[in-house]
Amino acid sequence: MANCPIPLPDCTFRKPSRLHINLYYFIFTIIACTVCYYIGLWQHSPAGTDHISATSFIADDPVCIHRNSTPAPSTTSTNLDFTAHHYPPDPPPKEARQYEFPPCDASLSEYTPCEDVQRSLKFDRDRLIYRQRHCPGLGEVLKCRIPAPNGYRIPFRWPESRDSAWYANVPHKELTVEKKNQNWVRFEGDRFKFPGGGTMFPHGADAYIGDIGKLINLSDGSIRTAIDTGCGVASWGAYLLSRDIIAMSFAPRDTHEAQVQFALERGVPALIGVLASVRLPYPSRAFDMAHCSRCLIPWGQNEGSYLVEVDRVLRPGGYWVLSGPPINWQKHWRGWERTRESLEEEQDGIEKVARSLCWKKLVQKDDLAVWQKPTNHIHCKITRRVYKNRRFCQPNHPDQAWYTKMGTCLTPLPEVTDIKEVSGGQLAKWPQRLNSIPPRISSGSLKGITADMFIEDSQLWKKRVAYYKTLDYQLAESGRYRNLLDMNSYLGGFAAALVDDPVWVMNIVPVEAQVNTLGAIYERGLIGTYQSWCEAMSTYPRTYDFIHGDSIFSLNKDRCETEDILLEMDRILRPQGSVILRDDVDVLLKVKSIADAMQWDTRITDHEKGPHERQKILLAAKQYWTAPADGQNQQR
Repeated sequence: MANCPIPLPDCTFRKPSRLHINLYYFIFTIIACTVCYYIGLWQHSPAGTDHISATSFIADDPVCIHRNSTPAPSTTSTNLDFTAHHYPPDPPPKEARQYEFPPCDASLSEYTPCEDVQRSLKFDRDRLIYRQRHCPGLGEVLKCRIPAPNGYRIPFRWPESRDSAWYANVPHKELTVEKKNQNWVRFEGDRFKFPGGGTMFPHGADAYIGDIGKLINLSDGSIRTAIDTGCGVASWGAYLLSRDIIAMSFAPRDTHEAQVQFALERGVPALIGVLASVRLPYPSRAFDMAHCSRCLIPWGQNEGSYLVEVDRVLRPGGYWVLSGPPINWQKHWRGWERTRESLEEEQDGIEKVARSLCWKKLVQKDDLAVWQKPTNHIHCKITRRVYKNRRFCQPNHPDQAWYTKMGTCLTPLPEVTDIKEVSGGQLAKWPQRLNSIPPRISSGSLKGITADMFIEDSQLWKKRVAYYKTLDYQLAESGRYRNLLDMNSYLGGFAAALVDDPVWVMNIVPVEAQVNTLGAIYERGLIGTYQSWCEAMSTYPRTYDFIHGDSIFSLNKDRCETEDILLEMDRILRPQGSVILRDDVDVLLKVKSIADAMQWDTRITDHEKGPHERQKILLAAKQYWTAPADGQNQQR
């Protein structure tokens, strides 16, 4: 022990503690950082006279000069530039746009691909096969946009459209001459007028429907859906709407020029179609009433196959209404330029077919005759054992109706245990029918779809449609749209959510859908048809104001080209019409690129649940443009 210079109680040297060592390190670090900070501040200060920047070292280094051909200048301040200095060259015009869809020739303004007149002439005329759907092959599909006729105008709003249409939109005067005395349509100035007349209702469609209402009840909600064969300009369907009855009207493409086109311009549901050799594109037991007013269909011929098809689509207890030849032939035979014998033979043939279907003739009064289909087939099966006439079909998917051959056998109704029971289930009256559980669901016929799923789907679409109206102000504007199309309807929830708006919706169940739900849609009191979107629809250009599609491109991604579906949508969409599509975001990005090339105005927005959903919503609007006037460029 060393001696202490000053006497202390204990002068023993002690080892420094860990706390003191950490304190020394901390003080040293602070001093070092402070010195470095002031050196850096002095080095980057404009006042520094001896400043040499890092870039000057790079400039003086021959290796760095070799790597960078432009030496950085020695300055008193260094500004870092983070912008890009290398750009790819601009692509040539053809490569800049991946898709290109020029306008079609003006002569194609009314092009209906699957009912093209020139193509149809190549097919058999027997049983009107040439008037059925005959779609173009892959090499024949047009890759251009169908123009509206020059001078096209946005159609009148409903209900004014029921009675008026612009001449420029359907420039055909043939019916105004051919049906002049029957009051179908008149030409006045720049528009057509539809007085509501018809061949068999000279006093107007409304009075004619009133006469039918005296024979069967049209006002208690038991009749909601109807089908009109050979509809003309669809005045019967147009005037039924005021009675809350919605009719699916159809007629061939080339019987009278533009009759179905007139119907659609008026805002009345219609399709191009014909009773020929294949089933109508509707499910069994779909319609409460079927109608023919001088539709010139040979009901008693071909083993009664046309009436057999009407029976298939007519619900149990439904009505068939016939006016025109041969009804009341005793009074009209001279005006019809037919012999009494031929007309009597025609009526006898119809009566015989109706009896073979177990229909009951309710009444024949003046020019109207009404038959009723039985509510079940218990009695019909008993009489079959006695009379042994028309046989029942084997179970063959009665709802299957896409390119399905028409037969002559009687489609059996679902089995019942009591003669008073309605086959397939009793339908509620309208409007309760809309939200009642469809019998096809409550009975378990649609596998995998329950009553709870139906209720949830209805509630879901009420929320979705409300959200749509915040995105598309035209959809929210009452009366702006009239003709709507839902490309993948499932249970009809989209249409049901719009039932209080002045619109009608064509509900499509794609033939590729996993479950055939179109029958349930009809049981709700809505209308629709089957369709494969890899083919064109049986309708004229500019049919719909608004098109909705839920996952339609995902459904068809391995079946056909996205651009062909979009071009078909463009064909049937009216100028300034809108589209709402919902699908996976990657699918919609591709759809948007094609729609942009078609010169639609598009944007993608979030799902109604928020931005974290993979499913997005694409909004699109078709621009207004028409075919050019002679010698002029296209009108925009």
